[in-house]
Amino acid sequence: MLSQLPIPNDPNLLIGTATRDDAAVYRLSDDNAVVVTTDFFMPVVDDPFDFGRVAAANALSDIWAMGATPLLALNIVGFPRSKLPLDVLAEILKGGASVAAQAGIVIGGGHSIDAPEPLYGLAVVGQVHPDRILSNTGARPGDRLILTKPLGLGVLATAIKRGLASAEEITAATELMATLNRAAGEVFARHYAGVSALTDVTGFGLLGHLLEILEATNVGAQLDADAIPLIPAAIAHTRAGAIPGGSVANQAFVADRVQFTGAMADDAVRQLLLADAQTSGGLLAAVSPDACDAVLRDLRAAGVTVAAVIGAVVAGDVQITVAGTAPA
Repeated sequence: MLSQLPIPNDPNLLIGTATRDDAAVYRLSDDNAVVVTTDFFMPVVDDPFDFGRVAAANALSDIWAMGATPLLALNIVGFPRSKLPLDVLAEILKGGASVAAQAGIVIGGGHSIDAPEPLYGLAVVGQVHPDRILSNTGARPGDRLILTKPLGLGVLATAIKRGLASAEEITAATELMATLNRAAGEVFARHYAGVSALTDVTGFGLLGHLLEILEATNVGAQLDADAIPLIPAAIAHTRAGAIPGGSVANQAFVADRVQFTGAMADDAVRQLLLADAQTSGGLLAAVSPDACDAVLRDLRAAGVTVAAVIGAVVAGDVQITVAGTAPA
């Protein structure tokens, strides 16, 4: 579809649609660029306040995934005012505002429309030095792959919608989705010289977003499935069949460029979770071997305790090999 649109011809547009990156970047001067993104969706949890928190955290993630600092946000709202009381919308907006405050920014306004179903998200503006942008391009053979949140949020969101998740599972999933990627993003930005590529793991799942990184420099990757953090409840719900349609589509899309070996060859549960469509997932970084230990140390010191090295970038075709021993 994008191929049918005019190609921007502005030298100050440093990052547009060509690389399928997380946000657009526009240079204002030699030492300052603005980073702009937007994201919104329908409720993934029932509580309006929590929905606002999750949607805001998800939108803000794109800024940190570029190595940038958020400055300002605007609300994007679709609301069925004839079906739901405006008190529900107020709670959604309060949830978004609470997360914006955690991010250290303000929400300066926004726009709303009457819609058949609730929609909420943010348009966010950030800033970054033009020479310190962390894009999803640049991965090099030998780089270590670091993931900062566990996988399985898509499955849990489906379990919540179907009334299959326990109260404890709903609370845990909500808090994970509402957790900002600020700490992780700031660590990667500080280690700019050692971070070759950075993105966040959202709708295309781990495998889909990793392929975007690999395609940019025509390299491959080897993943250690045993090192990839998974949400235990998501494993159980996957076995029980609470599988999102988006995750199944992701799995089909990457199938011809992913090879599962060892125990992973017959592990349908983990194969699905590696393609699971995430909402407000973690950051995925390609980090040089020399910087890897320092980055992990700083991530854990910043409270990103689940951060793990899950594999490495390798020379060769754009292909992902996933090995594993222990079953899910």
